Amino acid sequence: MQTHRNVLVFAASALCLGTTILLTGAAHPARASTPEQEVQLSFSRIYWEYNSSANDLGVHVTLDGEDWTQLEIENPDERILFKVSGRGPYRDLGMTELFFEGAEPSLDEFPLQDLLDLFPEGEYEFSGLTAGGEEIEGEWMFTHAIPDGPDVFADVGPKNRLRIRWNEVTAPPPGFPNEPIHIVGYQVIVGTFQVTLPATARSVTVPPEYVQALGHGVHPFEVLAIEASANQTLTEGTFTL
Repeated sequence: MQTHRNVLVFAASALCLGTTILLTGAAHPARASTPEQEVQLSFSRIYWEYNSSANDLGVHVTLDGEDWTQLEIENPDERILFKVSGRGPYRDLGMTELFFEGAEPSLDEFPLQDLLDLFPEGEYEFSGLTAGGEEIEGEWMFTHAIPDGPDVFADVGPKNRLRIRWNEVTAPPPGFPNEPIHIVGYQVIVGTFQVTLPATARSVTVPPEYVQALGHGVHPFEVLAIEASANQTLTEGTFTL
């Protein structure tokens, strides 16, 4: 996880060199006349990630679309949260995928309700222009349905056998909004090994060839519970080889 900050800002380091980024709370300016054609983003998501081990919380964004040169994200109150424009070759050729993480302040220092208030529930709109001058757009229904972190376990056996286990997640963490939780999957991360499993899964066996390559010592792992809204919560654990 990235270094925590005491204020909430979006991390710009994940963006390609040659882009210009603007973060603002200003109201949306008047838009130009709508182009004749509109293109849909392949997907566009804005979601919470909670680290139940470190007790920190932040907002992530991921999207994909063909050859866009400008993009902005607007909250349900029609206020721009994020805006990016390509410069140089990116203005001519466009861009496709984008992923970034907001800073994840510790809830021991940044009150949970204050953080939730910065990102109200509702439909967030993604809009921009393609390299061909067409409007490109998408949307995502953002919620405060944040799942609890799973309890995690690691069983190490002979012949490099490593089994990661976790319990079912059915509720939010204590003190979080009491919203229904619908888990759609679990993700397990051990170093560069990463797998996403269905909601019915409760364990995964890591390939022994990969475990052997890790070498002796203490190694970290994570298990994430993924909610239907894309909000996710991870729990950290360790095992010793």
